[in-house]
Amino acid sequence: MTNAAGSGHPGGALSSADIFAVLYFNILNHYPDNPCSEDRDIFILSKGHSCPALYSALARSGYFPVEELMTLRKLGSKLQGHPHSCSLGCLEASTGSLGQGLSIAIGAALGLRLDKKDSRIYCLMGDGEQQEGQIWEAAMSAAHYKLDNLCGIVDRNKLQIDGFTKDVMNYEPLEKKWESFGWHVITVDGHDIPSLISAFEEAKKIKGKPTVIIADTIKGKGVSFMENVAIWHGQAPNNEEMKKALNDLGELH
Repeated sequence: MTNAAGSGHPGGALSSADIFAVLYFNILNHYPDNPCSEDRDIFILSKGHSCPALYSALARSGYFPVEELMTLRKLGSKLQGHPHSCSLGCLEASTGSLGQGLSIAIGAALGLRLDKKDSRIYCLMGDGEQQEGQIWEAAMSAAHYKLDNLCGIVDRNKLQIDGFTKDVMNYEPLEKKWESFGWHVITVDGHDIPSLISAFEEAKKIKGKPTVIIADTIKGKGVSFMENVAIWHGQAPNNEEMKKALNDLGELH
């Protein structure tokens, strides 16, 4: 998709792909034939630049034809470079201004509580986002209101556009930070499907506080020359690189 567009963010899309697979095919109550169902769970992609993986999950869930994935970032496409709910109606919010998604998710969680709905809210954040002050204001708010219908996920791939997070602005110890803000914390291998499923099931059982799943992942997961290389945060592969990447992933047909 990023090759066809000539731009985009393959590294973080690949690091979060397993999380999207688990959410859309195991965890979320969602309805491709009725995206606005009042019984749906709500998903917010705070790190909007990783939307190629989200679009892939949506297409394979039946929200739109898989062939449309190749229109990523094209003028007039539903699939903009960051999620745009006015272009793609099954999205809950337009996102990509980093640090804001958790606040949106908290608003949705409070709304569901007021409406006495049993639906859950999920918000996927990047680890570079953990450097944003608004994340921690939101974290404090969610704990204050005891939003146990809210589950945050951190894609901890330890890289951002300028390099390793520990060098740009160290956010560790991340688990202790979230715990100190009143959240239930689960740390998991973000590429281990059964472990991810178990983590989400555990989150559903927690009462009286929100849960955050810290998923340890690899930037560019599955592509030999992309793994743990910062430049692939926001660089599209050329044709030769794309073929090698698809071959690494077992998707070269």
